[in-house]
Amino acid sequence: MAKKSIDIRNVGLFSDGGTGKTTLAEAMLFNAKVISRMGNVADGNTVMDYDEEEKERGCSLNLAIAQFEWKKHKINLIDTPGYANFISDTYGALRVVDGAVVLVSGVDGVKVQTEKLWGMMENLKLPRIIFINEMDKSNANFSQALKDIKETLGIKPTPIQIPIIENEKFVGIYNLLAGKALYFEDEGYKEGEIPEHMKEEVESLREGLIENIAETDDALLEKYLEGEELTREELISAFKKSILEGSLFPVMVGSALENKGVDLLLDKIVELLPSPQERPPVKGINPETQEEEERKPSIDEPFCALVFKTISDPYAGKISLVRIFSGKASPDTTVLNPNRDVKEKLSKPFFMIGKEQKPAAEMIAGDIVAIPKLKETKTGDTLCAIDAPIKLPEIEFPPPILSYAIKAKTRADEEKISTALQRLTEEDMSLEVKRDPQTKELLISGLGQLHLETVVSKLKKKYGVEVELQTPKVPYKETIKGKAEVQGRYVKQSGGRGQYGVVWLRIEPLPRGKGFEFVDAIVGGVVPKQYIPSVEKGVRKAMEEGVLAGYPVVDVKVTLYDGKHHPVDSSDLAFQIAGSIAFKEGASKANPVLLEPIMKMEVIVPDDCVGDVIGDLNAKRGKILGVEAKGKNQVIKALVPLAEVLTYAPELRSLTGGRGTYSMEFSHYEEVPPHIAKDIIEEAQKKKEED
Repeated sequence: MAKKSIDIRNVGLFSDGGTGKTTLAEAMLFNAKVISRMGNVADGNTVMDYDEEEKERGCSLNLAIAQFEWKKHKINLIDTPGYANFISDTYGALRVVDGAVVLVSGVDGVKVQTEKLWGMMENLKLPRIIFINEMDKSNANFSQALKDIKETLGIKPTPIQIPIIENEKFVGIYNLLAGKALYFEDEGYKEGEIPEHMKEEVESLREGLIENIAETDDALLEKYLEGEELTREELISAFKKSILEGSLFPVMVGSALENKGVDLLLDKIVELLPSPQERPPVKGINPETQEEEERKPSIDEPFCALVFKTISDPYAGKISLVRIFSGKASPDTTVLNPNRDVKEKLSKPFFMIGKEQKPAAEMIAGDIVAIPKLKETKTGDTLCAIDAPIKLPEIEFPPPILSYAIKAKTRADEEKISTALQRLTEEDMSLEVKRDPQTKELLISGLGQLHLETVVSKLKKKYGVEVELQTPKVPYKETIKGKAEVQGRYVKQSGGRGQYGVVWLRIEPLPRGKGFEFVDAIVGGVVPKQYIPSVEKGVRKAMEEGVLAGYPVVDVKVTLYDGKHHPVDSSDLAFQIAGSIAFKEGASKANPVLLEPIMKMEVIVPDDCVGDVIGDLNAKRGKILGVEAKGKNQVIKALVPLAEVLTYAPELRSLTGGRGTYSMEFSHYEEVPPHIAKDIIEEAQKKKEED
């Protein structure tokens, strides 16, 4: 493996699911002689999709890494998930690669997720090669795919190859830079003549390629305009510079499934994509001074690395995948985790090829290593030299958008569920688990229905925990709109010491969101001071379960203004119960109403979907706050009741063909319309009777 950062290429494969990333990775490993035969995603025997769940579903659910040599260079290849439900790991990969291979189907063109990922790569200024895959299929269309790339991604694609098609078969590749026609033969190529019908197209594309490259360099452009021949070295040098700057995007062609053009792609990864040393320094904050600092991609700088993925294995324990941005370290080096303010030991680091592990003798700037059993380190944390602390920006993962209540099937499962879920949340940064303080339900939130179904399956297969998912309860609340003055009386006197507590309460509404206010207005000691906290305690207890449907009561002011006590029989308990009785009676007389949580939503959709989405939000009792442009999309801002958007993710996907995304957060509580409140109250009363 490469000993110098200049010889490393950190490359990610990115695209929608089903475009052939894992198959391409398999072909690369075969060409690099890492494996003796190519596996198949459908057969569940590829190097990168090694997780049992991935084999069963026939798609990547997690990122996987393979480290191998090609033409005396080390390639750290990251295969990423492409389906929206499993896209979380892809965000981590984008932060640590130095270049990307973006796959586009020769049949379907650019799909939705690829378009979104392209935007993220633009923000990260990530150098890219576009690989038009599936050219072996009879309905593949190179020209159409190229047009789609141009229109959908809004770029000027620069083909450096075009497919040679004869009798509707993909028989070879024409290299526009070298001016050579390569025909597939066994496991290699033979040079030949370009078919007559392609000569005009080839000449036009080759001229366009040279012109595009020349335009990026003034000296080259002058030479070109004067009619001088540009050398391959001049063209490659200028081309690579423009790829690094993000002004040109080379387009290559092939078939991952038939391993055609894959070795040529590997050649160009080495030749055109940058080494870690050709990328800008990383910036972070010194936790001691709070000043911004940077680390150059050099082994002479202090050690600095980012954890971009955690693999949690029930047997092997925790494995952290780490990209080293600067410095070097040997096994057993102790480093600082500034995110947790703890020291960690880099014991037994190794390189990975799928799930296979190879010991790493050293860790240098630019490389990617796996480190087992870091005690407190999590995904997104920085590891750095103790005497040169720096904290890199954490990875921004997509927030969860769909929640379900998760319930263990048996008592035994209940005992194991929290440990198993903790392991899964360490591994999957878009999975969130929390207990709703009001409904007491354990809620699991993720990126979609399929994401959460996969979690359920993993819990069973990996950790032996059986659970079921249920639509979560809406945390309704109750309040009052009117005022009431009521007596609460708890008197029991039947021989021996009795119980005696009498209170008068004034109950009135508070403005929305103000919670609860208790006022002691007792004069003359009619309720002794030591019992007043008990009255408040009784009121608070009664507020936990409202009079309409048993939901907590909020936004009320309760004034204790009169009462009676007994010198012997009065007690804390008596006044607590009296306070509770008075509040319940008062709440029922003060025009009680039901409140529902309102969510602030931002829905990002293409222009042609705006009308449908707004219409749907209106039908969900939503209030549209406005629409504003964001790039090629529109952002719809709205306030919508939570009850209407519990399962919004699949609905939005259906409305927008998978092109829409949304986020939402709690805004405030509002009164439920009477006709809807009636059904909720009836349902609650029915459930209470059944219980």
